[in-house]
Amino acid sequence: MTIEINLLPWREELRARRSKRFYLSLALMALLGLGGGYGMTWYYEQEAEAQQRRNAHIEAQSRQLDSAIREISELEAIREQMLEQVRVFTELQLGRTQTVYVMNDLVTSLVEGVHYTQLNRQGDSLRLAGLAENNRQVSDQLRALAAAPTFTEPVLSEVEAEDDGEGRRFSLSMSQRMPGDAALESVSGSEAEGGES
Repeated sequence: MTIEINLLPWREELRARRSKRFYLSLALMALLGLGGGYGMTWYYEQEAEAQQRRNAHIEAQSRQLDSAIREISELEAIREQMLEQVRVFTELQLGRTQTVYVMNDLVTSLVEGVHYTQLNRQGDSLRLAGLAENNRQVSDQLRALAAAPTFTEPVLSEVEAEDDGEGRRFSLSMSQRMPGDAALESVSGSEAEGGES
C-alpha cells in the first residue's frame, strides 16, 4: 500500500505567501519611493524659497546702496560748487585792489628818463608802450619791472629809434600777478587735499 501525500496545497500556500510578501514589499517600495520623492520635492522647494529670500535681501541692499551712491554724488557736486564759489570769492577779494597794485608798481618802477605812452590790459596781460632816451634806460626799465612783485618777467617786443634819432620807442608785454597768489595756491591746495580724502 502506498501512502499518497499531496504536496500541492503546501506548495500553493508557499507560493501564496511568497506572492503576498512580494506584493507587500512592492507596495512598501512604492510607498517609500513616493515618500522619498515628496521629501525631495519639499526640500528643493524650501531651498528655492530660501534662495528667493536671500535674493530679495540682496536686491533691497543694492537699492539702498544705489540711493546712498546718488546722495554721495549729489553731495560731492554741492561740495565742488561750494569750493568753486570760495575760489571765486577769494579771487575777487584778492583782486579788488589789483588795479591799485598795478598802477603803484608801474609808477615806483619807472626809471628816470622813461615815460609810458600807452597801457593796454586784457585780463592778466599787460602791454606797455613808451619812450626812453637811450637803450640803457630801456634795459633798466625791464629790470625794474621784473623786480616788481606785481608783474611777471617782461618780454620786450620792439625797440625803435625816434625819427629825430634822440630817443627810443619801445613796447613790451608781461602778465600781472595777484598779490595773494600764495593764498590762492593754498585754497587750491586744500581743494586738492579734500579731493584725495
